[in-house]
Amino acid sequence: MGNTYNHLEEYIRQLLNNISIFHPHQLNIETVSSRLGLTVHYIPHDAMYVDGNIFLDIRQSDSKQWEDFGHELCHARWHAGDQALISVMMREFQEWKADNFAQNLCIPSFMLNNINLPAYERDAVWMIMEKFAVERKFAEKRLEQYIRNWMAQ
Repeated sequence: MGNTYNHLEEYIRQLLNNISIFHPHQLNIETVSSRLGLTVHYIPHDAMYVDGNIFLDIRQSDSKQWEDFGHELCHARWHAGDQALISVMMREFQEWKADNFAQNLCIPSFMLNNINLPAYERDAVWMIMEKFAVERKFAEKRLEQYIRNWMAQ
């Protein structure tokens, strides 16, 4: 894949570069949240973003918390207001956008471009899981998205 990024990929690249994150081993909740000035709380409740605070479910695995952090960071950066006050269609759209944002934050294209992914999908998924500390389903979805975007160029 070349260095042509869609708008979200470029936004993520600039966001991470602005806080001096260039490599997969730098991607974690503590580093990203502290460099962006966000407070993260771990509670026994579903993940959410409320008034400048990201709440993550302490009962989840580290990798699931990382994925949820990416999702909630989208709400923190892009979505204002109370989701309970917007239409169901707008809420679903925001959730779709936040899921897509999480995919791209947790496994950025500019970092994938620097990795020699194995030819076999199973091996590539395993490598993504290991390098980016995400769960299998998340890695599979992101690899599929990455390949689809690469083929569209």
